[in-house]
Amino acid sequence: MLLEGKKLLITGVLMDSSIAFHVAKIAQEQGAEVVLTSFGRTTKITTAIARRLPQTPPVIELDVTNEEDLAALPDRVREHVPHLDGVLHSIGFAPQGAFNFLEATWEDVSTAVHVSAFSLAALAKAALPLMPDGGSVVGLTFDARFAWPVYDWMGVAKAAFESTNRYLARDLGPKGVRCNIVAAGPIRTTAAKSIPGFEQFEEAWGARAPLGWDVNDAVPTARACVSLLSDWFPATTGEMLHVDGGYHAIGA
Repeated sequence: MLLEGKKLLITGVLMDSSIAFHVAKIAQEQGAEVVLTSFGRTTKITTAIARRLPQTPPVIELDVTNEEDLAALPDRVREHVPHLDGVLHSIGFAPQGAFNFLEATWEDVSTAVHVSAFSLAALAKAALPLMPDGGSVVGLTFDARFAWPVYDWMGVAKAAFESTNRYLARDLGPKGVRCNIVAAGPIRTTAAKSIPGFEQFEEAWGARAPLGWDVNDAVPTARACVSLLSDWFPATTGEMLHVDGGYHAIGA
């Protein structure tokens, strides 16, 4: 099996339709032991959804904007597994004001950048003591090379996220840790529902993607994440892998 004996930390499981849920499910099916994170009021939701996985994993407290949680991460993880081989960053948030580019306040923008970009570095740094023999950090993005309709400051935050991945690859590579991200097409997730007008992406994607696109199917993206968390990409880091039906390759 692809992940036989691997220990993985997976963030962002809030729905059984989410990419993170399917990463956890496929990872378990491929032999991995999984630990989930959640925090605050969403912990009950994550705990309930976790029961729908092949094996019910533990859920530990982690708010990636909370320094105390980040500092406590190694001890909380070690209560369940001795180390980590991989981490999935599936975290993103922007206040509603951030989806109005010209009117957004710095408070809204800074929140989006903190939660959706800086958190990748914060999570990787917190997990590093758990990966003494190296490992893999995988994140999820919505290709930020372009100015998309309605995405606004979240698009800017994702651009920062993608750049953060490259700098992490530079600094963690010598420690044996690979850092890669998957640029997924639009999936009907909790994050997508929070974006006003997100249906504009859904309508266009299936028509333009050469392979077609199903906004209700998170499995192709999850499989890519699982592959990057495995040992099958030992010399790949700083990469952005598109799983979007080929949409990114097509012009007007």
